[in-house]
Amino acid sequence: MFGLGNSQAIKRTGPRGSYDLWLILGLVGLASVGVVMVASSSIAVADADHLGAFYYLKKHLAYLTLGVILAGVAMRVELKLLEKYSVPLLLAALCMLLAVFVPHLGMRINGARRWLNFIVTSFQPVEAVKLILVVYVASFLVRHRESVENTFWGLLRPIIVAGVIVLLLLAQPDFGSATLVIAVTIGMVWLGGARPVFLFGMGLPLMPLLAIAATSESYRMKRLTSFMNPWKDPFNDGFQLTQSLMAIGRGEWTGVGLGSSVLKLSYLPEAHTDFILAVIGEELGLAGVIGVMALFALVISRGLVMGLRGVEVGQRFAGYVAFGISLMIGLQALVSIGVNLGALPTKGLTLPLISSGGSSVLLICAMAGVLLRATYEINRALDARQMATRMPALAVADANPANAPREREAVAA
Repeated sequence: MFGLGNSQAIKRTGPRGSYDLWLILGLVGLASVGVVMVASSSIAVADADHLGAFYYLKKHLAYLTLGVILAGVAMRVELKLLEKYSVPLLLAALCMLLAVFVPHLGMRINGARRWLNFIVTSFQPVEAVKLILVVYVASFLVRHRESVENTFWGLLRPIIVAGVIVLLLLAQPDFGSATLVIAVTIGMVWLGGARPVFLFGMGLPLMPLLAIAATSESYRMKRLTSFMNPWKDPFNDGFQLTQSLMAIGRGEWTGVGLGSSVLKLSYLPEAHTDFILAVIGEELGLAGVIGVMALFALVISRGLVMGLRGVEVGQRFAGYVAFGISLMIGLQALVSIGVNLGALPTKGLTLPLISSGGSSVLLICAMAGVLLRATYEINRALDARQMATRMPALAVADANPANAPREREAVAA
């Protein structure tokens, strides 16, 4: 009866999913650091703009709250629904990118058309496009797995889609996001099984095209030259980078203390957004920067590990989504950290879950929710596999009462 009861319980409850605890801890850790550092880095900016000391903190908390709600909704949505509507979502993404060029609907800020004007607020479509592209490429890899693994054309098709998005981003212009989009797409098709020789053959002609795009505009060339030697013109083209390097240098090993940054006092541009890591380096020192990098390493590694497990248990779409979101968050964090440390040219990319923002905070939270949903479905498949191996042993125990204790011990083990 004992063995029969266990067997019936397994059949009744079915496989259970679970969200990855380490991934949740990493995401919560990053968001918590973000709240503290936005509060510290934005006070001077808000005062200078006569908005009240905690204006940007309140705004960040409001968007973060909405983002957590959005993540909670995403965690409850079955990924098969996203897979089913991946193509319509892609078409919607392209429409959003085109909409920024529509007069009165698209907004021009600092010479770039990257925002949509919704009267009460603005929205940056590229943040949603990043998630939609991951969903579309993951769906494509599932539907055309053999073609991607064995033919150059199968590999080229998702790259063409990404190329169209890149062209629209370059027209805005947004070179940083364009580079991120193509890098994540190539990374996903490689993890999806594309042959390295095909990737190498495709990458050769892309490199000169990216070089042309990077040098075709005068402001991009200035960024490249100032990156190579920011101290040559520290009060003009190299101003952002020199201020960032001075902030990080002041922090040394343990920092000058939380809230004690000097460079954030109207010296360091975008102290609460693009260059928030420099404030972390100044106030918390090398220890703080390493701590932030460790949290990102935890999130990215858990996402990639769960992606591999998803592919192993047949949850390919969930696995590819985990791959793509982990790459998107990881590469964006890598670029943002590299820019702040002077290892990469200046790009307008925020530090995920830490920098202040509206659209970026919302959509990064949505990405986190979808990633956690992927881990849930992957763990559910793993649980189903374990149950499938246990049930034959339980059936043997029920059919042979004399061997039941031994079979139950084996199942428990």
